[in-house]
Amino acid sequence: MKRWLIVLIPAVALGVLIATRVKAKRVEAADQAKVREIRMKTPPLVSVVPASVRDIVQTYEAVGSAESPYNVKISPKVTGRIDFLQAREGDRVNAGDVLARLDPTEVEGQVQQAKAAVAEAESRLAQAQITLNPTEANISTNIRQQQAAVEVAKSDLNLVLVNSESKKANQRTFITDAAGRVRNADAAISREEANVKSAQANLANAQSKYNRVNDLYKQGFIAAQDVDDAKTQVSVMQESLNVAQQQLNAAKANRDSMLAQKEAAEKQYTIGVNGVAADTASAKARLRQAQAALEYARANTAQKPAYEKNIAALKSAVIAAEANVASAEARRADTVLRAPISGYVASRSADPGSIATPGQPILTLVGTNQIWVNFSVPEEVNRSVALGMPVTATFDSLSGREFSGKVIHQNPSADPASRQFQVRAAIDNPVTALRPGMFGRVKIVTARTPNAVVVPREAIQEGRAGSEVIVVDENNTAHHQPITTGPSEPAFVSVTSGVHPGDKVVILTAVPLKEGATVRVGGQRKGSKNDARQAGG
Repeated sequence: MKRWLIVLIPAVALGVLIATRVKAKRVEAADQAKVREIRMKTPPLVSVVPASVRDIVQTYEAVGSAESPYNVKISPKVTGRIDFLQAREGDRVNAGDVLARLDPTEVEGQVQQAKAAVAEAESRLAQAQITLNPTEANISTNIRQQQAAVEVAKSDLNLVLVNSESKKANQRTFITDAAGRVRNADAAISREEANVKSAQANLANAQSKYNRVNDLYKQGFIAAQDVDDAKTQVSVMQESLNVAQQQLNAAKANRDSMLAQKEAAEKQYTIGVNGVAADTASAKARLRQAQAALEYARANTAQKPAYEKNIAALKSAVIAAEANVASAEARRADTVLRAPISGYVASRSADPGSIATPGQPILTLVGTNQIWVNFSVPEEVNRSVALGMPVTATFDSLSGREFSGKVIHQNPSADPASRQFQVRAAIDNPVTALRPGMFGRVKIVTARTPNAVVVPREAIQEGRAGSEVIVVDENNTAHHQPITTGPSEPAFVSVTSGVHPGDKVVILTAVPLKEGATVRVGGQRKGSKNDARQAGG
């Protein structure tokens, strides 16, 4: 009996436990069904962002290596033992600093020997000039005297020519004045002839009037007084005609006088011209005589060429000796090696006491005031690169710093293996933060699209008809909107059609959205800080 109870009690307990668990599972399943039903009826939660207007800047990034524009190998021009050399790798040097000195003893002897040769050549030249000077002085004095006589003759000839022109001008003035007076006399004759004709017409008119009046008087129609008046008028007109005739005669006499004066002026001009020609011929003859004397004086200089050639040869010897001195001094200066640029010592291949020879570098300098960064770009990017374009560069060893420069060289041909074009940018490096051999990342702007309508890249989906976005309207209804995309950046894509500034596009959703679905906007992200303009802003 006790054994049966021992078996029964655990079985009953197990059954109760199983029944309890089954009931709990049924309750849990019912709760989950209710939750699913609530979820099916609740609009999905989405995150949206408004489409904005901003500039799309397309850039290309490449890895480049820094190098120095100047890599100068310092080697001497003369052979000698190095007496001084302190610069070592990494030392900073400035242009003009003394880097090394060679033993100048041998070159100094050459300088002194060349100076002695100059003194000897100058002595021989001075002796030759002492001999030449007296002979040359006599000849030169005679030539100068004859040259002075030629100048005096030329001055006399010029004076005669000037005076002759003045005389001719005066005589021409007299002739012109006389011709003018003749023309005036002709005009006066014309006026007086007109006056005579007018007086003759007046007299004829008065005579005709008198005849008519006298006939009427004889017929007894008018008084005797009218006849007397007409007769008096005839007398007056006759007197006017006489006066006009006298004035005409006077005008003709005046013209004859003017003609005589003109002829006298023309004769005087002819006489003056002949006198001027004689004076000019005499002055020219004196000039030819003086020139002949000058040529004779110069002919005496025939003995000078030998002296002059000797002097020229001695002067050439002096010049050659001085050139040897300059050459020797230049070689002496070459024993001191100075820095041609400011920069750093990259390598040193000799020590004091060793023999330096021309063409064998003892130091290598690199300039760092400016750094070149060389990088490669593909063919499609190379078309957008031009000289002078700005670039920015960053270097891993100088994190947090950005350097600006510009493109200074663009290889016109691509590398046959990589099909890449080599581009070089120059970056100013006044504080020498950049060093040759560093690797950096170069960024160059290849295109810029201003005022583009943009959406985040994660908002764009691929639909059946191509690219599309989901736009949420003011009623929180989702619409699948086909779009046409344009240039893009890493975070944004420009949209050329299908979306307007301010449209809310979905960037995050828990479930796929169907056309016309109602949604809940649970989060609205603002545009980037780099947005040029927000829609409605």
